[in-house]
Amino acid sequence: MAKTTEKYEVMFIINPNLSEEETSAVVEKFKTLVEQHGTIDEVDLMGKRKLAYEINYLSEGYYVLIKFTSSPDFPAELDRILGITDSVIRSLITVRYE
Repeated sequence: MAKTTEKYEVMFIINPNLSEEETSAVVEKFKTLVEQHGTIDEVDLMGKRKLAYEINYLSEGYYVLIKFTSSPDFPAELDRILGITDSVIRSLITVRYE
């Protein structure tokens, strides 16, 4: 029998040059998107951190971690939207095993 929901986490890094309002808007956009397709278990706004290596000439980024539960087909769509959002410089979605 196939599972109808799965636990995931998405970490994404937002361009650090955005204003606080712009950063909050990006975070809210993805929180709303996740809530439309599943349930949020936890949100961790990790803040600005130094990157391990430069990405697009940036040496730091604003890190956000969202743990959520959704159907197995949603992460692919979430990844697509993260990939076409200019203010997101990197993202990674993983399955949580708890």
